Amino acid sequence: MKITKNTPPEIQSSLRHHILKVPAETYAASGIIINGRRIKTLVFTTDLAIIRNCDADAVFAVYPFTPQQTISDAIIQASYIPVFCGVGGGITKGLRTINLAKDAEAQGAMGVVLNAPISNPNLRAVARSVDIPVVITVTTRTTDVVGRIHAGAAILNVAGGPDTPNIVRSIREKLPDAPIIASGGNKPDTIKATIEAGANAITYTPPSTQELFKELMGKYRD
Repeated sequence: MKITKNTPPEIQSSLRHHILKVPAETYAASGIIINGRRIKTLVFTTDLAIIRNCDADAVFAVYPFTPQQTISDAIIQASYIPVFCGVGGGITKGLRTINLAKDAEAQGAMGVVLNAPISNPNLRAVARSVDIPVVITVTTRTTDVVGRIHAGAAILNVAGGPDTPNIVRSIREKLPDAPIIASGGNKPDTIKATIEAGANAITYTPPSTQELFKELMGKYRD
């Protein structure tokens, strides 16, 4: 690699040089500055081994089960980068989401994430209960994103599958300055399309531990 004055020095240890790196396409994102820290990439996982060996800026710890304090605490304690914790919004709602959000803040989370089905009154109650950003998930172009912002959402998290870039683009038309995190998958072309549509930060879906092991074992066999 050719070194220029704008190339940052890179230091690696002899044992920890093998890490999971987010695609270079994510560097084009503007990022979202939260309490002085710029977040461009969030690794979408609860796997502690990946969290400890990844160069993402933050962790997006959302999983398809009822949120539990012991899980968020373990992730926050093990992570050396900021963590955004899922606190419900689908099956889990009402007072429980408020308590989970307050617990996540006390544990040291940078932000809390609510699922798309949550009501605006419930969103507002969570936002008023914590002093960290509340992230609301958006899954369709018909979502009333203006209402979500008015209810207290600090950041919109777009997770619309293949339609994600189009959803981001439609939000930008209504809310030019809204902070947007969006799912970019793990392919360079989808990440690039999502950023070009207007996403400020990208959630990166890493390969599974099994996939990473398969690649490593292939090298060992060679």
